[in-house]
Amino acid sequence: MISRLNWPGAIGISLLVALLLTAIPLPDWVQSWRPAWVAITVIYWCLAIPERIGVFVAWSIGLVLDVLHGSILGQHALGLATVGYIAVLYHQRIRVFPLVQQSLVVGSMVFFYLGGMSFIYNMLGSRHYGPEYLLGAVTSALLWPWAYIVLRDFRRKTVTSAR
Repeated sequence: MISRLNWPGAIGISLLVALLLTAIPLPDWVQSWRPAWVAITVIYWCLAIPERIGVFVAWSIGLVLDVLHGSILGQHALGLATVGYIAVLYHQRIRVFPLVQQSLVVGSMVFFYLGGMSFIYNMLGSRHYGPEYLLGAVTSALLWPWAYIVLRDFRRKTVTSAR
């Protein structure tokens, strides 16, 4: 049986797992298909409890992701804060969509996020990413229904008071 947590503990555990999944090294041929685990997790929590998780938490997780990737400080923070803002702004609409339609919305948000990261990387010249970098949005959209179900069940089993 899973013990009951407070909501910051459950969110922290899920974001830690997302950061670990992001840090796992992959072969070069699979690298461009890597889902945006952290963005998916931030989107879920912004949709699930938008009054507690929003732009500031997304920005803070983005700073951790900047350190993890060794990128310019604030790059991922800006991208995740933007994604968090969009998710919180439209949370009431997105939550009533069926999972397939949610996948399209999440995929487009991740596409926007990865496109911004690619643009910043290419403009600064620190790394060069081609259009294949955006394929992560496709896998993120395809994995959204399963990520949603897993995170929802985790939230229901662990969080003592989500609302």
